[in-house]
Parts: sequence; structure tokens; C-alpha cells
Amino acid sequence: MKTDTHPKYYTKAKVTCACGNTFEVGSTMEKLNVEICSMCHPFYTGKQKLIDTSRRVEKFQERLKKTSTTRVGKKAKLAAKAKKKKSAVQKVKITKKEEGK
Repeated sequence: MKTDTHPKYYTKAKVTCACGNTFEVGSTMEKLNVEICSMCHPFYTGKQKLIDTSRRVEKFQERLKKTSTTRVGKKAKLAAKAKKKKSAVQKVKITKKEEGK
């Protein structure tokens, strides 16, 4: 087994964010400079805003509504078709009974 293949691991590496926040983590680098951290990221601070300029959300909701209504329509059509088929089968059975008399 080779020796000295892994880099040195610093258990208390100092991380400095552009917002001024500093904290310690374990890393192979002694100092880290990052642009954004959990203290200034909009997702973690609760200041995240979704900007929907191309109406993607509304378009998706319209498509979803359209497919759900067509599914109901398809189910109704299939039920009507099955009912029609069932009544046709019953008519055939009745005519066969009449022929047998």
C-alpha cells in the first residue's frame, strides 16, 4: 500500500463568506473563501422569490386542468361504451332464448 497518497486533512478549516460570516469545517484546504453561505442565501433566509416571467406555472396548471377534465371525459365515454355493449349482449341473449322456444 502506498504511503502519503492522501492530502492533509484540516479538521478546523476556516470558511469565510463574502457576506462576512465565518465558520469552521473539515477540509483538505486550510482556508476557504466562498461567495454565498447559509446565512446569506435566499433559500435559507426565507427571502426567496419565484419570478415567473414566462407564465410557466400558469401554463402547467392549465395543462393539468385540461388533462384532468379529459380523463373524466374518457372515463365517462368508456363507461357509456361498456353499458352499451352490456345492453347489446343482453339483447342477443334474449333473442337466442326466443329462438329456442
